[in-house]
Amino acid sequence: MMKTQMLFLGPPASGKGTQTERLSKELGLPHIDTGSLLRAEIAAGTEEGKIIQALIDKGHLAPADIVAKIIIKKIFSEEAKNGYILDGYPRSIEQAELMENELEKAGVANSPKRIVVKMRVDKDSLMERIVNRRMCKNCGKIYNLKTLPPKDEHVCDECGGELYQRKDDNEEVAMQRFETYNTETAPLVDYYTKKGLLVTVDANKAPEEVYEEILKVIGA
Repeated sequence: MMKTQMLFLGPPASGKGTQTERLSKELGLPHIDTGSLLRAEIAAGTEEGKIIQALIDKGHLAPADIVAKIIIKKIFSEEAKNGYILDGYPRSIEQAELMENELEKAGVANSPKRIVVKMRVDKDSLMERIVNRRMCKNCGKIYNLKTLPPKDEHVCDECGGELYQRKDDNEEVAMQRFETYNTETAPLVDYYTKKGLLVTVDANKAPEEVYEEILKVIGA
């Protein structure tokens, strides 16, 4: 069976997490994001997890080769045998090429069911989304007080957990993250455009409208 390979690109707060989680449930494909995978490796006490924990404790980022190894292991796992949805990975050309090499080795780099979705959002909209973003301490569900509000601004609709605002969800940090995205990740747009894989979605719209547009571009 040909694997469905979807990759979502976009700056912080562009809606990647919200949209890919919903898509994952409806299509029955695993939602793969780097943060969750790294936390799982640490919790499981794997060799990679121990290395990552040691680096994080020192304030460093996980090395690209280790992150790539963990991602590759996941996309070729039994769980992802029918396909997968990658959320925010790769983040750089280096990571993209590491993953591309593995896909080529497996003979699935040119799958007709492969697509890269770019979430396009204006900078002003991103700033507003970030300062209004809230997360559940228990299940990690993401809300936005303006565009995707919970019934109670302090309580998660899904599990009843406490909602909180991340310390880095402020305008100053958001601007830094936006600039980092433009410097490191935006070149991936050209990279995947040249491969004929990129489609763009207007993520400035309401979440429901964005989701409908995603379904159209992926042919679902």
